[in-house]
Amino acid sequence: MNKIPSVDLREFLSDDPDKKKKFIREIGDAYEQIGFVALKGHFLSDQLEKDLYTEIKKFFAQPEDIKKKYEIEGIGGQRGYTSFGKEHAKGRKEGDLKEFWHFGQYVEDDPELEAQYPPNVIVEELPRFNEVGKETYKMLEKTAKYVLRALALHLDLEETYFDKWIRNGNSILRPIHYPPITREPENAIRAAAHGDINLITLLMGAHGKGLQVQNHNGEWLDAIAEPDELMINVGDMLSRHTNNRLKSTIHQVVNPPRELWGTSRYSIPFFMHPISEMPLNCLENCIDDEHPRLYEDITAGEFLHERLVELGLIKT
Repeated sequence: MNKIPSVDLREFLSDDPDKKKKFIREIGDAYEQIGFVALKGHFLSDQLEKDLYTEIKKFFAQPEDIKKKYEIEGIGGQRGYTSFGKEHAKGRKEGDLKEFWHFGQYVEDDPELEAQYPPNVIVEELPRFNEVGKETYKMLEKTAKYVLRALALHLDLEETYFDKWIRNGNSILRPIHYPPITREPENAIRAAAHGDINLITLLMGAHGKGLQVQNHNGEWLDAIAEPDELMINVGDMLSRHTNNRLKSTIHQVVNPPRELWGTSRYSIPFFMHPISEMPLNCLENCIDDEHPRLYEDITAGEFLHERLVELGLIKT
């Protein structure tokens, strides 16, 4: 596969069974072959997307001392601000050329779980920042729920199989700022080659060059979405759960050509995580003589902790 396929969620949501089957087939095939799709027909409005970009640009434009007061120690960067160069890809020492913010789950009807998650951090200087972030979080979470329902049917599971695991899940909305590059980077790029940790990732803002996806032949493809599309990829948790039937694809954000070094880049991924108790054991219907079990049993919470240590966000 040499380009990212485009699918339309409205087909899955329609009352036409043939359209629904078409969507399930197309997204399932794409995730088995390259692990990425561009999705139209999602729940994120143009206005909400525009509002969030406005707010995050205001936040990242603030002085360092203001931003730093929202960097919370001891929580592995799960909420609030993470400063420039702190995160690195698995297996690399060089920090990525980015700073970012984390909005986390808004737990409903579960005080015990709410107490386990760090609270969201309120930005005092920007009165609409948190409100717009929450609304975006909810719309992307809703979109992700239906994508996972389609994938459940593709995997011959009950349609709502994932629902109980993702409700109040440990999902993260991450607005990222890649600042202008001011000098020749030493072996560092905006985001080094990596696979995502979670079930699926929904990416806003892949509308220009920068994001690249590695296909099965090891070739890097530019992943550029249309203005009305989200780029959605499989994460390592879902790949592991499906015994690698659905592919978690390696991707990166490369530095721009030198003439564009003076420009910022923004992107906003939503990392769909389940609750920590979800077992990521390989699904029995993804195991056979030709596809033996590839992974040991583990929960989502255990797997997340392992990876945050590898990324340098949690110190052992």
